[in-house]
Amino acid sequence: MKTQIEVIGLGAGDLDQLTIGLYHKLINAEVPLFVRTNDHPVLESLEKQGVNFTSFDPIYKQHDQFEEVYEAIVEQLLKQAKHNKHILYAVPGHPMLAERTVQLLLEQDEVNIDIVGGQSYLDALFTAIHIDPIEGFQFLDATSFERSQINYMQHLIFCQVYDQMVASELKLTLLEDLQPDHPVVIIKSVGSSKAEMETIPLVELDQCVELSNLTSVYVHPAKKEVLNHQFNRLREIIAVLRGPSGCPWDKKQTHESLRHYLIEEAYELIDAINQEDDHHIIEELGDILLQVMLHSQIGEDHGYFTVDDVVRSITDKMIRRHPHVFGDVKAEDTETVIANWKAIKADEKADQITDSLLDRIPQSASTLVRAEAIQKEAAKVGFDWDNPEDIWLKVTEEIEEVKQAIESGRSVEIEAEFGDLIFAIINLARYYKVNSDLALRRTNIKFTRRFQYIERKVLDAGSEWVNMSIKELDHLWDEAKRRMTDET
Repeated sequence: MKTQIEVIGLGAGDLDQLTIGLYHKLINAEVPLFVRTNDHPVLESLEKQGVNFTSFDPIYKQHDQFEEVYEAIVEQLLKQAKHNKHILYAVPGHPMLAERTVQLLLEQDEVNIDIVGGQSYLDALFTAIHIDPIEGFQFLDATSFERSQINYMQHLIFCQVYDQMVASELKLTLLEDLQPDHPVVIIKSVGSSKAEMETIPLVELDQCVELSNLTSVYVHPAKKEVLNHQFNRLREIIAVLRGPSGCPWDKKQTHESLRHYLIEEAYELIDAINQEDDHHIIEELGDILLQVMLHSQIGEDHGYFTVDDVVRSITDKMIRRHPHVFGDVKAEDTETVIANWKAIKADEKADQITDSLLDRIPQSASTLVRAEAIQKEAAKVGFDWDNPEDIWLKVTEEIEEVKQAIESGRSVEIEAEFGDLIFAIINLARYYKVNSDLALRRTNIKFTRRFQYIERKVLDAGSEWVNMSIKELDHLWDEAKRRMTDET
């Protein structure tokens, strides 16, 4: 027969919250009684009635992390149970409510665990703060929760706000989403005669003088407008815009009608990145996200897919293609990561039937982008230059062929040879890991700014282009280059 630990809940407050059965079990206990913490009103009353117990409070001082504390307590409980065959273990509230040590006990199979019961402090809490749980509420442990878990549209209750350190961490997390003046309620010893409640602004949460394991924090539900930074709020807005009472423009959009906006927004983001303008990077990333959300909502409206499918697709792909992060594959350098990525991607595409490797390249890509993509696909199967010297020779050869075509005067041949030259230059840029499209875009911007500088100078001089000599214009060009040194 296995040894046994009986777990008893001490309730939320005073002795009168204990059932008659639990009270007699504690008073008449013939086996050792252990308590997680001595800091509970019931234990003070029991002690006065001659009940002896052993507290695990000293363990809290031996560890920096709560999880380590709970694991140490469970280790001691199991040891005592095996030695005494039968022990009692008393915890605040109900054993199955926010009691990590009980969860750890239930996970092991060395000792039999019997949950005897106890009154949850949630009953008293709901009464004290006048909320109906059917409206939706979350109950979280302030010592071990993640920001992503929080639903601010519901009633939020954080238990075990032990001290100012826990309160401070909780405050900082909540301030990531809520305003400093958002109301929170500090609740102490709820359900007992010593119960206290105080409403304060969130920013003052860690300034409370007295905090203990009987302290909870209630956070009022937030208004939607406060949560405009959260993904679900954006999803809701897009659904409204596309809904029956939404915007006429948004409602009429299709995947096809939105195509050019996505391209425009992508290039505007590239501009912001080139300008190292964080504010505009944020704005342009938002515009691209808008396109993703609109396309996803169109898919949902027609019953084909939702944004959940979009998010799931990229999440699964990132996990699948990063086995060195989410699996047991080793990758110590970038080269190994890229090699693994390509191998996984090839395996994913193995079932896709294509007539050519080049069929993977988007037909709608610009000619410059498509040229580089063609070269990359060819390079994957070894059809590529071995060294840059050969590419340089190819560029020189193509330049000579362009000259010869020009001399022939045949426009079709001239066009073809210029295409070959551009293709060779893209190949050369690719070898040096330069994106030709971005490089040319940067040059366009640089030329535009310098040319506009000349325009202003011509205008300021009260002159006209037709009256300016090429020598004067070259002088202004060189002046523009000197002034815009960050672009040279």
